[in-house]
Amino acid sequence: MTTFDTVHDDIIAPGRGQSTGRRFSLPLLMRRMPPGLVLSWLVLGVAFFWAVAPWLFTSYNPLEGIGGEQLRRPDADHLLGTDALGRDLYARIVYGAVHSLTGAFVAVSLGLVIGTGLGVVAGSVRRRFDDAIMRLVDVLLSIPPLLLSLSIIILLGFGTINAAIAVGVTSIASFARLARSEVVRVRRSDYVEAAFGSGGTFAAVLWRHVLPNSLTSVLAIAALQFGSAVLQISTLGFLGYGAPPPTPEWGLLIAEGRNYISTAWWLTTAPGVVVVLVVLAANRVSQSFGKVTA
Repeated sequence: MTTFDTVHDDIIAPGRGQSTGRRFSLPLLMRRMPPGLVLSWLVLGVAFFWAVAPWLFTSYNPLEGIGGEQLRRPDADHLLGTDALGRDLYARIVYGAVHSLTGAFVAVSLGLVIGTGLGVVAGSVRRRFDDAIMRLVDVLLSIPPLLLSLSIIILLGFGTINAAIAVGVTSIASFARLARSEVVRVRRSDYVEAAFGSGGTFAAVLWRHVLPNSLTSVLAIAALQFGSAVLQISTLGFLGYGAPPPTPEWGLLIAEGRNYISTAWWLTTAPGVVVVLVVLAANRVSQSFGKVTA
């Protein structure tokens, strides 16, 4: 029995004289989790609430500066200091979460849907279609992701959504290759052959047996791709291909503070640390998904 199963059994097992109904205890589950995993979920949770309701975490306007407060060091009034225009850096990081995380979500969704669809088709249809799709995937994999992203952005134009689309296109090949390998593996299973032998149609067997048992690994990789998408979108924003100023996007915040690195170190350090923490947290959570689905 896996660790996850053991934790689940401990949570729902009734004691003597207790009700036999299953109950879920979140605090107990969190105590059973490794400390690093709990911390990762907390980091992602804070970033999520920043994106959903940023006004609950700061009273400052991220776009309006305060006269006489330029390049103020971190203190009790401004937790992470202010920038060259007197804008509260903490407020800009909080309000920037919606741009960075939304872009990452769009990128992962695009790669997951299109890439998984191509992989399922390649693993299910005849060999000629399989070869054609996988050669296209090989072409995408042969192009460096950053170069491909920049090429797509030049065609679409600047902006967070366009940057997200560019990053999503670069992840299609990875999802397609993984989905195809999982579909091929499941199709060779005995229960799939038995389903075909009992008169099941191709569409019915694919929907009832192949897809549910081949997409678990793909969903686990999607969590890993989320952290990678945050990093790539921040990189594009740092290079000036993401959201235009004064939008408080995390990569743009790092780029704006690089000119003051010797006098106002917090302008690049604070948003950089936030990006690193979110990426590491997403990677840690994706590892836990992989262990559960293994």
